[in-house]
Amino acid sequence: MNCLLASNIRKILGVVVAILLLLYLSYASLVFGVIDTSWQNAIDAYTHFNGSNEHIVIKEVRVPRVLNALTVGFCLGLAGTLLQSLTRNPVADVELFGLNAGASLFVVFAVTFVGISSLTEFTWIAFLGAAVAGFVVYLLGSFGRDGLTPVKLVLAGAAITALAASIRHAMMVLNEKAADEVLFWLAGSVGGRKLEYLATVFPYMVFAWIAAFLLARPIQTLLMGDDVAKGLGQRTLLVKLSTGVVIVLLSGCAVAVAGPIGFVGLVTPHLARYLVGIETHWVLLYSGLLGSILLLLADIGARFIAMPAEVPIGVMTALIGVPFFIYVARKGLDKE
Repeated sequence: MNCLLASNIRKILGVVVAILLLLYLSYASLVFGVIDTSWQNAIDAYTHFNGSNEHIVIKEVRVPRVLNALTVGFCLGLAGTLLQSLTRNPVADVELFGLNAGASLFVVFAVTFVGISSLTEFTWIAFLGAAVAGFVVYLLGSFGRDGLTPVKLVLAGAAITALAASIRHAMMVLNEKAADEVLFWLAGSVGGRKLEYLATVFPYMVFAWIAAFLLARPIQTLLMGDDVAKGLGQRTLLVKLSTGVVIVLLSGCAVAVAGPIGFVGLVTPHLARYLVGIETHWVLLYSGLLGSILLLLADIGARFIAMPAEVPIGVMTALIGVPFFIYVARKGLDKE
């Protein structure tokens, strides 16, 4: 009992440390960049706005950037945890499983052939694209005598990602005007996105966050195996479908706001499990917080590597994610 209490206290302290780190990184993101400013200027931008460059940058660029990184990172962290739990695949991620690619393909198609430019419509299109890609990958990964395996899921995800990218580029070549409209979005970034973008999808994000934590206990039971879960009275199909819907919502929201950003959902669940063990509700919480931390760090780093230009944030997350993917994949193969 004492050990359990001590463990829970340690985990709560970890959450407090993560929140304090998020506050510091948010502060750093607000005040550091091409135009350095101060915390007082950030406050004055809202209390005594004077139209200066510093105040405009804070209100129109820095604050939206911080809020986008916090929310999108949290979504990607939760999505990665749910996806790895659902597929029992340690290298599962919305990027590697083609969900980002499917969402991006559908958005480019809508812009190129339908002429859609509304973010609200982008959101629903991104949801649909992620859902279709996820279904196709799951279907392809289930073919064969062995049924669904982690290796086949990764291969199916890679195939769908490559196919979607090829079709997307072909559509952009056919319609150069549409290409100009979506190229910035496809680069994947939390910068240059107005708060209206986030405000549109935020209700869906909150719903998906709540649903993810409500699913924590059923997922914990499901991880013991389908037969055990059914023996305990769980409706496993319903749990899997619900989890799939929440994953689509989380990835769709993230793509709608920031474009396709990969590897955050791959790295954070492993770090979370290293820190707090295998209890799903703790892993979800830590993954979400670590996702926000990772995305804020990547965004801050992207500003300074090639200042005054910026490196796409997807490059920064890939620098961390690709070596981590290779490490996890090799570790899994060694076990086999």
